[in-house]
Amino acid sequence: MSDSDGDDYLVEQPSLAPGDPLASFLPASFGQKSKEANIAAQIEQTRRQVEKPALKKKEIDSDSDDDSDDDSEDETERFPVTHEIVLTTHERAVTSIALDPAGARMVTGSLDSTLKFHDFSSMTPTTLRAFKTVDPWESKKASKNTELHPIQHVEFSRLSGSVFLCITAHPQAKIMSRDGDVLTEFVKGDMYLRDMNNTKGHVGEIATGTWHPTDQNLCVTAGSDSTLRIWDVNNKRSQRDVIVFKSRAAGSAGRTRMTAVAWGATPQGNNRVLVAAALDGSLVMYSGNGPFHRPAAEVREAHRLDSWTGGIDVSADGRMVVTRGGDGLIKLWDTRKLKEPLIKVEHPSTSDRFPMTNIKYAPNSSAIITGSASGDLHILNPGNLRPELVTPITPGVPLIVVDWHAKLNQIITGSANSETHVLYNPDLSNRGALEVMSRAPKKRHVDDNPEFTMDQSVGISGDSIITPGAMPGTKRGGVTASGKSRDPMRPQVQQITPFMRSQPDAKHISENIPLSQMLHEDPREALLKYADVAKKDPMFTGAWKQTQPVTQYADLSDEEDGPDRKKVKR
Repeated sequence: MSDSDGDDYLVEQPSLAPGDPLASFLPASFGQKSKEANIAAQIEQTRRQVEKPALKKKEIDSDSDDDSDDDSEDETERFPVTHEIVLTTHERAVTSIALDPAGARMVTGSLDSTLKFHDFSSMTPTTLRAFKTVDPWESKKASKNTELHPIQHVEFSRLSGSVFLCITAHPQAKIMSRDGDVLTEFVKGDMYLRDMNNTKGHVGEIATGTWHPTDQNLCVTAGSDSTLRIWDVNNKRSQRDVIVFKSRAAGSAGRTRMTAVAWGATPQGNNRVLVAAALDGSLVMYSGNGPFHRPAAEVREAHRLDSWTGGIDVSADGRMVVTRGGDGLIKLWDTRKLKEPLIKVEHPSTSDRFPMTNIKYAPNSSAIITGSASGDLHILNPGNLRPELVTPITPGVPLIVVDWHAKLNQIITGSANSETHVLYNPDLSNRGALEVMSRAPKKRHVDDNPEFTMDQSVGISGDSIITPGAMPGTKRGGVTASGKSRDPMRPQVQQITPFMRSQPDAKHISENIPLSQMLHEDPREALLKYADVAKKDPMFTGAWKQTQPVTQYADLSDEEDGPDRKKVKR
């Protein structure tokens, strides 16, 4: 036994051919295993597999192919576009994207008339979804029909991440909290007033809006009533200032639609400018400090007539303005000499289908980003508008909105296929999508799959105890507009009114309806009851009670004929 105890036992292991799929199911080791997430592998899985990006044209020789490949990689590494995560939370095209100044919360708007709230601190690689869905025009009253208005623009306040501006296809803009609650709903103007200076709000659909660069209580909206209106969030009953733009286009009667607006300033807060574009092709600039009676500069034919200029932005120093028009051109303007564009380049427009198409400066104005009809992201040089990088995001699907967050150093895009892409670079970006992919995937349990634990025909577990009316969706309260109960198990409540279809009882009428006894009472007898009271204590004729003549009535019976009356010919 001693000899056998000292011998080493040889465990026979199954031998599998290399590449056998069964090898992935066999344990590599015994005992407790470490369940730490492989962060580097998770981030590597989000690397974008795209073709060689289109760079600016350079004269290169055939011998410098390796050098061009190195330049291509260097250009890609300069911008946060090497990795991406995709959020598919909307049902229709994504038309607007907003992030708070800290970069912790993202709100997206869509043509499906909903706002989706995403929190980067709560998402994991396996739970890329919105934690809340809000309809800005959803009514709390069950009997009132809910209005549906596509989301035109959402934008967080530049100085406070607690509120954001929500613009829908409606004359009233809203200020909402970061949790989706409506804090302020600006008033609608009187559409029957001709002079827009006398109206207290917009009388037409609002196209877009933006916040004041230094005052967190002011915002501006651009509407189809040919006005720009500056609002104070603390006063929803009337705008603070109204700017009426008078179009000089032939046949416009002095009115046009304002399509885009931007409010820029230097980091020090001075040199504020308010720039807006109109449907008649005009570009108008006002002093950001006011007064707004007369524009500081105006260009009548900045873009083609009746083309929608949806994209406009001001550089960080407040000196340069870039516009993207519906005529297929991107133009660069100098605010100090706003007469002719400095540079213009051709770029296919998507504003005919998606008027909210935008163009944005990078946080430090080192680049300009915009989408395209082919689904590519264009990163342009701010000096000559030449493309420094063109990378496909949603090939074949228009890229509508773009945004470049300063603190996260990440680019967020919204496309017509309801996808929201968050582009980042692990070496250049901070938090945001990088923080999401640095977390361990959410642990899943067998109970998370309802197919194993729930009866699909009933929708509940067989061992569970359900209180009547406690399950969501089973209890529907309220009544419809016709008074019918929404709960199918509850009969229609009868209306307590004498005008019901059924005949109410006389006791109910006499007790609850005032003056119901007068229905069967002789009006002459009702008046004669007060004859003695009126004679003893007259209320209206007390001033001449002593001098009032005695009224004498003729005593006539039914048998006697009265005096002959003269017939008057008519």
